[in-house]
Amino acid sequence: MNFVPRLLQRPLSRFAVLLACIILVAAFFAPKIAPCDPNNVQLELKLQGPSSDHWLGTDHLGRDTFSRLIYGARVSVGSVAAIIVCILVMGFCVGCLAGYAGGRVDAFLMRMCDVFLTFPTFILAMFLIGILGTGLTNVIIAIVLTHWAWYARMIRGFVLSFKNRDYILAARVGGASRMKIVIQHIIPPVFAQLVILATLDIGHMILHVSGLSFLGLGVTPPTPEWGVMISDARQFLWTDPGLIVYPGCMIFITVMSFNILGDALRDALDPVIKEQNS
Repeated sequence: MNFVPRLLQRPLSRFAVLLACIILVAAFFAPKIAPCDPNNVQLELKLQGPSSDHWLGTDHLGRDTFSRLIYGARVSVGSVAAIIVCILVMGFCVGCLAGYAGGRVDAFLMRMCDVFLTFPTFILAMFLIGILGTGLTNVIIAIVLTHWAWYARMIRGFVLSFKNRDYILAARVGGASRMKIVIQHIIPPVFAQLVILATLDIGHMILHVSGLSFLGLGVTPPTPEWGVMISDARQFLWTDPGLIVYPGCMIFITVMSFNILGDALRDALDPVIKEQNS
């Protein structure tokens, strides 16, 4: 398997992998890396510039900006990971059931998907949060409910393209159960496609979480999250622009790195996908 060499063959891909690894390590080891408590309020140190004690200065409440950025990575990456897992599970179950069962089951499930796909995802997420209330858990639920249908449709299409292949028909004639066919013959070729879709969607999900938090509908203060940090710093745009620039740069770098990584994964897995589709 030459997957890794193909993934890292371009300098831009290697750079994206490096950035993604740094972000993931920072998120996972935030308590070890962050020099200060991100929620420690010290009003006497508010709006301080960079120093040896506070590498990126402090915010309007005297909290360490660098520590809040590190913990913000944990909140953003952790919430997006939970969202992606839930979406993949829901989308895969519905898509496989619709594509493999067909008939009325397929028609009913696809009409359900059409209902969710009718509305713009961000507007529908805002509506659902208005019903569920603010908070990280409700943000995750809202984004999952607004995105699962697209994944279900994509997975249904993959299943339809595979279920009438000769080797699957042979397994069916040989007496293999539907569950065994799905696990052994449907999931493996669909998995590579799902990895690409999920990686390309990480940046989109981060923008959703940060955007909702910026509007006050997502993560609520004092939780350190990049959208919350930008919202808190709006009034200091002209006096201390770094408070907005730092979390904005973190969002940009994270989204960019995962988008490039998704493109690199697509190119690296393309031969595998073509081989499975042949």
